[in-house]
Amino acid sequence: MTSRHIEFSDAWDFEDVYGALWGFARGYAWKPEEEDYLVHITTGTHVAQICLFLLTESRHFPARIVQTSPGTRGDDGIKSPAGTSSIIDLDLKKYDKLATRFAEEREAGASVLTAGIPTKSREFAKLVGRVEQVAAASRAPILLTGPTGAGKTVLARRIFELKKARNLVDGPFVELNCATIRGDQAMSALFGHRKGAFTGALSDRDGLLKRADGGVLFLDEIGDLGLDEQAMLLRAIEDKIFLPVGADKPVLSDFQLIGGTNRDLDAAVRDGDFREDLLARINLWSFRLPGLSERREDIEPNIDHELDRFARDSGKRVAFNSEARARFLSFATGPSAAWSANFRDLGGAVTRLATLADSGRIDETLVNEEIDRLQRQWKPPITSSDDVVTEVLGSAGAERIDHFDRVQLAEVIRVCRASRTLSEAGRTLFAVTRLERKIANDADRLQKYLARFGTEWESCRT
Repeated sequence: MTSRHIEFSDAWDFEDVYGALWGFARGYAWKPEEEDYLVHITTGTHVAQICLFLLTESRHFPARIVQTSPGTRGDDGIKSPAGTSSIIDLDLKKYDKLATRFAEEREAGASVLTAGIPTKSREFAKLVGRVEQVAAASRAPILLTGPTGAGKTVLARRIFELKKARNLVDGPFVELNCATIRGDQAMSALFGHRKGAFTGALSDRDGLLKRADGGVLFLDEIGDLGLDEQAMLLRAIEDKIFLPVGADKPVLSDFQLIGGTNRDLDAAVRDGDFREDLLARINLWSFRLPGLSERREDIEPNIDHELDRFARDSGKRVAFNSEARARFLSFATGPSAAWSANFRDLGGAVTRLATLADSGRIDETLVNEEIDRLQRQWKPPITSSDDVVTEVLGSAGAERIDHFDRVQLAEVIRVCRASRTLSEAGRTLFAVTRLERKIANDADRLQKYLARFGTEWESCRT
């Protein structure tokens, strides 16, 4: 037997140890047909043991791994001189049970995310799988986009529950709809304040960012935050610190941000309503949730889900009769069903049907009534141009405008009322001609148009 000595500069350096053993394996004249090789991994550093295992499993060492252990002491306290030895099986194909466990854990993670979001959509299931992968591997911000009622809040909660189940967070889930706060109220709610910072600040207050320390902060409608709040939020995300209103010492908070929005944040950046650096920071992982009209195959399972929820909340189990179910499904999955509020519309419809089903069965009469109600709800009210313009300008102002201008102004007012911001209304009204301009200042064009008639954006909104 010939002894071979291998030198390591640092037996705990993985690159050094692996490189030295790999070089030995490549240079040794193996004769596996004539000789039987055993690799002993009991001694040496953990790094050396790992490298020996990897090189043997990859057949750089055409050997079997043997592991030995010393003798043990008996009840009489005398140590047995005989130890034990065993051969480690390197056929990794036999470890299917381990692979199965990982697959089951991944499926369990996906099921946590889809709880309350039943789906038959392959595309949506693929989206959820990607969200699960990111949620389990990253603490970077996540941005959920999509129309109102598409399930952003529900998915944000499921992401938190998944991370909690895997011990990836130890703090709470904290949420805020940014569209409900403005000015000092927004600063105080998010970042907290110190006593006396402004009128009404009678005591110190921890903000939501501090409450979310170690957990998840979900900011729905994040596009509605003011520019000052956006700047402070950016620093809190990047540096984990922020300054409460009226404070001179920063506060530390380590949270994961999930943002939700139904706005086009890229357009908001161009219009100066959203910070470009903040968008770049929160847009690393962005997922768009499709509306219900884009997932019509999910309508049927969600009807059953809403009936189950009604049963839990009311203690009353309700079901469709076969004709009524077929009638409602035909309408719900057809092109005339707008589902403008998405799952909120569907949940409301099923709740109304279940509540009115006195016998516990939803019949065709109830379904037809609900279909009529939904169609009226989705159809915009018919209002004459005279009524709309008079509403904004008053009777005297409306009488001074030609009928031609009155019709055009009425449509502009309608667009303004359907838009969330002046810029959004401008983009809608000038969607074609804005493309021909090098600088598209839609908000300014709309303001100038309204000024011709002695009115402004705010007046059109009310």
